[in-house]
Amino acid sequence: MNKRFRLAAVVSAVALAVAACGDAPDEENGGDDTSSPDGGGGGGDFTGCMVSDQGGINDSSFNETSYNGLVLAQDEGIIGEPKFAESQTDADYGPNVDAMVQDDCGIIVTVGFLLADATREAAEANPEARFAIVDFQYTDDTGTPTPIDNVKPLVFNTHEAAFLAGYASAAHSTTGIVGTWGGAKIPTVTIFMDGFYDGVQYYNEQKGEDVQVLGWDKATQEGQFVGDFANTGLARQISDNLISQGADVLHPVAGPLAESAAIAAQAVGNVAIVWADSDGFESAPDYGDVILTSVLKGMDQAVLAATQETADDAFTNEPYVGTLENGGVGIAPFHDFDSTVTQETKDELEQIQEQIVSGDLVVESDAAFS
Repeated sequence: MNKRFRLAAVVSAVALAVAACGDAPDEENGGDDTSSPDGGGGGGDFTGCMVSDQGGINDSSFNETSYNGLVLAQDEGIIGEPKFAESQTDADYGPNVDAMVQDDCGIIVTVGFLLADATREAAEANPEARFAIVDFQYTDDTGTPTPIDNVKPLVFNTHEAAFLAGYASAAHSTTGIVGTWGGAKIPTVTIFMDGFYDGVQYYNEQKGEDVQVLGWDKATQEGQFVGDFANTGLARQISDNLISQGADVLHPVAGPLAESAAIAAQAVGNVAIVWADSDGFESAPDYGDVILTSVLKGMDQAVLAATQETADDAFTNEPYVGTLENGGVGIAPFHDFDSTVTQETKDELEQIQEQIVSGDLVVESDAAFS
């Protein structure tokens, strides 16, 4: 029987990520740094390029995992040294993308929802260039995809994996309260929060419990947001506030700002974190002792595949949609928390994943990709 899990009426809902590092941006040029940081050995005349959003190339999360796809392409000899432009403000997006076009990049990877307009403008003005955009699919007002010939969307249904993380968080909580908050209120952030919220509600339904979710109400689509991915002070304040209200598991969906939540968790000593995008235990090892698990997005593998496709002169604008079924999303191991997560919970998570993959359990989000 197909069970559709829709909780909008409830009011208070894998690829391995490998860390990579890039050089600091050139602030005198407004963040328009088109440098080529050292990576593994590689070769070839094909150049892979990337423009980050404000999270930066060393965010231990979204941008860094995406950039690692180019590092992997270099390691495999598909490209030479990758190039990147690290954006400091919204005003940098257009100039940074244009700079990559002028640099004759074989593929230009733009990272995130915030680069959608700049990518569209550059793609339409330069039809011979090839682009891939992470976490965005162009649609009309009805949500119908409106593909651009030379732009390949790389998108991820992270609500499926976040559902598992929400279930695990509810099972782990001893206070009966968990929390989530975001950086900017954009679909690629709220999709995590939807899945996390629903996973907690599913746990309550299955176990007859009443674990509360602070920081996000899926029904109203209202919750706690910093407003950007840079304000560490506000990120720490939101984390502290949720902890003071009893939350003993936090799921920050905010790129580099997740560090603020991890610092808050370490300060109190009895709070765990669910990281986003990469395996935080590996990409942010200073906080491994408080990371229960991570919601993974295989952005590195998607970028690698798009780069290989383009280098092979086989570029298509067909979207890549990462799911639990194809391994494009998932949750990380429990690492230091492995002994505290019961075998019963682990078995249930495996069963839930199988149900989602088979379609017996349908996890929904208005921000999901098709």
